[in-house]
This record gives sequence, structure tokens and C-alpha cells, in this order.
Amino acid sequence: MADGGEAMSIMFSNLKMYRTNAGMTQEEVAEKIGVSRQAVAKWERGDSSPDIESCIALADIYGTTIDTLVRNMKLEYKSSDDGKHVFGVSRMNDKGQITLPAECRKIFGIRPGHSLLIIGDEDKGIALVNLGGLGTEQEE
Repeated sequence: MADGGEAMSIMFSNLKMYRTNAGMTQEEVAEKIGVSRQAVAKWERGDSSPDIESCIALADIYGTTIDTLVRNMKLEYKSSDDGKHVFGVSRMNDKGQITLPAECRKIFGIRPGHSLLIIGDEDKGIALVNLGGLGTEQEE
């Protein structure tokens, strides 16, 4: 069934995002759930899918539910004509770091070395403002 396999590879395509947001290597994840690093790599590439026990363990490791892990593995990027965007979900790791989705970095021109101003309103949430390279030479 080519269609079923393709659907599974799409569904599990964000496992790498969950792992990197947790600040873990493939080896660390593999060790925690008792599989090989190669198995984790195959799941992240969509070459194979984890079994149910591994999905449960992954959800525990990544601090989410199995339902969220399986149903929301592929969060679609959405945009509107008024310049508003929804990029999906990022989880903060235990070091306080988040990974901005690639489409977000592309649209807003955020590159390594750029500074981001973080502002907040306790009622409305937080926002990031791209300050760019702060006087450093920027690529076109």
C-alpha cells in the first residue's frame, strides 16, 4: 500500500522537531525507549513508523499525549492575505530554547546570528521582533 505508507511518513515527519525541542539526540531517545538510533532516524525520515509502545514512550519523553503526538505530527502552515501566519507548535526544551519553524524563519528573514527582541503582555502573550544582525553585514 503506497498510499498508506506515504500517509504514515507524512504523519511522523515532525518527530525530529519534537526531539530537538526536547534537547535530545537520536541516541538518547533510542536509549530511553530501547530501540536503535537507526530506528529513530528512520521514524524521523518517515521510512518507517514506531509501534504503539514506542509512540507511548515518545509521548512521555516529549511531554505530550499520544493523541497529540499522533494526531498533530504534521501541523500545516497557514497564511492569510493580511500577512498573518500560523506556523504550528514549538516546545521549549529544558534549557529554555525553542526552534522556530523553517517557514517562519524564511518568511521573516531570520538567520543564524540575528537578534530577536522578546516582548510580552501578561494578558495577550509574548511576541518576537526580528532585529536582524544589529549592525553586522547581512546577506541579501
